[in-house]
Amino acid sequence: MGDRAAKDALYDGLATVAKALGNGRRAEIVDLLAQAERPVDEIAAEIGQSVANTSQHLQQLLRAGLVTARREGTRSHYSLAGDRVQQLWAAVRDVATEQLAEIDRLAAAYLGDRTGLRTITREELHESVRHGEVVLLDVRPEPEFRAGHIAGALSVPIDELRRRLSEVPAGNHVVAYCRGRYCVYADDAVRMLTAAGYEAARLEDGFPEWAATAGAIDDGTPRDAPSGTRSVLVGSPDRGSRP
Repeated sequence: MGDRAAKDALYDGLATVAKALGNGRRAEIVDLLAQAERPVDEIAAEIGQSVANTSQHLQQLLRAGLVTARREGTRSHYSLAGDRVQQLWAAVRDVATEQLAEIDRLAAAYLGDRTGLRTITREELHESVRHGEVVLLDVRPEPEFRAGHIAGALSVPIDELRRRLSEVPAGNHVVAYCRGRYCVYADDAVRMLTAAGYEAARLEDGFPEWAATAGAIDDGTPRDAPSGTRSVLVGSPDRGSRP
């Protein structure tokens, strides 16, 4: 039989993964990399940290096996080590939301008042897309859109939406989505669209959750258009031709 020291060492080893996630900036990095691979400097800008501090966080995630790294010229690019890592992060986030009452208060302080925002579930969006009843806007940064997006969605990053509002077809129901339930981009998009007279809603969560539940996606790989999806071209022809 194994001795106490060996058992302690085993469980300490298993806890390495939890320890790596036991920091808000590293959790945010995992959430960011669930969207797409990113170089260190872009990750640092997204989480509001220096490149040096971000590199230290990434090294801890790397040692825990949660991310992988590759070199391209002088830049290091990081991505999640696999779908199981995204599933782990989703489970941690969901348990925290369900078990810690403080999360609702913290989310409200960050996201603001959501009472006037209409939301749509993944199931409802599936039906709307199947019937061609929706204009679907991906309001994440374009590199994340290029890495993968809901099939038929149009890339209009949130910082471009106001000047491109006139390009969104009038008389259509618009659904905006972004990184997930705690992403403000879709909230801001719905407020902007509603103020401009559009009937708009945000997807209840984000692209990773859609992809995890086998929703139709486009990851840039040439393929036939999935049955029941509809692409809506908004903006310049070269943007519309991107994956």
